[in-house]
Parts: sequence; C-alpha cells; structure tokens
Amino acid sequence: MQEYRDLAPEELALDSSFQRWQLDNDSAATAFWQEWLGQHPDKAELVDKAAALLLSLHNTYGQPFTERLPISDREIRNEISRLHQSLDKPATPVIRVNWLQFAPIRYGMAASILVVLGLFGWYRLHPTSNKAGVTYTDLVAQVAGPLSEVSNTTNAPRLVTLPDQSTIRLYPKSRVSYARQFAGSRREVYLSGKGFFEVMKNPSKPFYVYANGLVTKVLGTSFTVQAFDGARQMKVVVRTGRVAVYAQKQIPASSQPESYKLDGIVLTPNQQIVYSPDQTQLIKSLIDNPVPLEQALPKQTLAFKRTPIADVFATLTQLYGVKIVFDKDLMRACSLTASFTDEPLFEKLDLICLTINATYKQVDGTILISSNGC
Repeated sequence: MQEYRDLAPEELALDSSFQRWQLDNDSAATAFWQEWLGQHPDKAELVDKAAALLLSLHNTYGQPFTERLPISDREIRNEISRLHQSLDKPATPVIRVNWLQFAPIRYGMAASILVVLGLFGWYRLHPTSNKAGVTYTDLVAQVAGPLSEVSNTTNAPRLVTLPDQSTIRLYPKSRVSYARQFAGSRREVYLSGKGFFEVMKNPSKPFYVYANGLVTKVLGTSFTVQAFDGARQMKVVVRTGRVAVYAQKQIPASSQPESYKLDGIVLTPNQQIVYSPDQTQLIKSLIDNPVPLEQALPKQTLAFKRTPIADVFATLTQLYGVKIVFDKDLMRACSLTASFTDEPLFEKLDLICLTINATYKQVDGTILISSNGC
C-alpha cells in the first residue's frame, strides 16, 4: 500500500478503488482506505484534497465522470476557459496545481479545473506505455519462432522448467511462454500473472521477463514478477542477487547489440519495483517486511551492549542487505544496549530510533536516519 504515498491529489482521484470509496461507499474499498489511513495518518490531507476533487466533479456534473468520456477537445477548452475566468487566471492548461495558492473559498473552483484536465483529458495528455504491443498476447504474437506456453488453471503453484534449467513457480491464473530453445544472445520469457523465477546464472546470455509493459533483466538470480492482465499495478520483488527493471518502451530492441550490464532501475534483495501503467511510474521501495538474507548471519539473538550505533547499523545492513544512511560524525557518541530476536526490520528500527532519539524514513529502497546527535 506504499504506492499511494507519492501520488498527487489529482492522481489519487483517478484511482478506481478510491472512487468506489468516496462515491459508491463500497464496503471493501472503505475497509481498504480506512486501513491505509491508519497506517499513513500523515496523508490525511492528500486524501481530503483528492476527495474534494471527486465531490466537486459530482456536484458540477451530477454524474460519474466516466459516463462523460469521451469528451471533445472543444468542451475541454470551453470549460477550462470558463473556470479560469472565474479564478481571474489566464486560460493556460495546467495539470498540476499548487494547492497552497488557493484560498479555501476558491478550492472548489480550482478542483473543477483540475478535474476537467486531469480526469477528462488525462489519457490525451499522458500517453501510457501499456498500449497495443506490450500486453502478453501482443508480445507473444510478435515473436517469429514457435513458443511453448504453460497455463496454470489449478489452485496451487505449478513448477515450470525452462530450456536452460531455470525454473518458474507459476501461480494460479497465470501463464508463461518461452522458446523451446534459447538461441541468440538473450533468454526471453513472456509472463501474464505471477511467477517466482530462479534463473541459472549465465552473464553472456541475459534473461528477460516481459510482463504486460514491465521488463525485468537478470544474469542469474531469484525474484518474483506479478503482472496480471488489466491490473492497475505490477510488481517485481527481489529475493537474491541483482535485477534490472524497465518499462517496456525503455528496453533496447532485440536487433540491437546486447548489453551484459544491469542498467535501468537496479534492485537488490528486499527491494521491489511497483509499476503503474496508467501513470508510467516505476516506484522503487523496500518490501513491506524485509527478511534476513540467506547468506547472512545465522538465526540468533542480536545482542548489543553499549555498541556504537555505526556497528549496529552495519549489522542490520549485513543481515538484511538494506542500505542505511546516517551522519557518522553527528551520531558518533550514540550507542545501543538492546537485544532482538525475530522482530521485523522496521520494528527493530522503531525501537533503535526511540532509544537514541532519532527518526527514519525510507527513500528509494534506502533507510535514511535523522538525528541531532547523542
């Protein structure tokens, strides 16, 4: 549920689950958003603004905005001009609005402009990458050679062994296609749904997973790809090794010379990418519950006794493979006396920061520690 944190109000207003909560009082959506607000109380203002957008539209037009699609360019221009005149602003189309510039009494009119642009004109002004040619069906149709396809219509994961002896744990309602033999300079697999990949290492022949607009490139590692047809969000989660993730339009064509480097957005263990096709966003973060690395310290109680905080953070980095950034000079005098067993990483960090009067936040898959020193 982290992916909503970085959205602007107009982007959140586009979310179908959010709309069902605000406009339809859907019980499942209501439960979801109440839980999300409980976990992210600092985002109450974001939710309020997004709700104001939807309510403004509903009050203005008296019907769901989806029923008005498609709206003509002329209607959009006329509505923009009218609303801009109400605000004494020049009629310049702007998608994002600095909300602090508007007094509360004018908020409804500002929201109306944003609704017209952001909701009616969104798909004209923000072309998405999930158009024809990047869905599973389209990608498979474009492959010249014969492919083998495996579908999982059962209620349990199914193990698929590829020609190079890599394996896929294919989850229910998922399917995968691949060449009968991996010829050329790439190993290419096409996925719709969810699969856990354990890829045989071969740096001279990179392994690609194409999944409904999301492309994952590895040289040999284990990771999960989740990309169901029509899903609002897709995800890549790394268990071991390093993985490069791209949007479909960013990947080099097969005809171009193969690069044996991992560029793009590179993920390491306990990191993930959440991809939103509608917004063409790739958001990197830590997984909800980072787990100790397989090659890390054996399971044991972590005991610290007046241990310098730099050593504490180094131990956590070694255990979880998560980068922790802090000011070593400022926190030189900080130390920790505590013991941990199987507490989740974020709970450990909560207790550590409480003890040394610090705070932390997650940015781009990294933990940033803030402190005034000890």
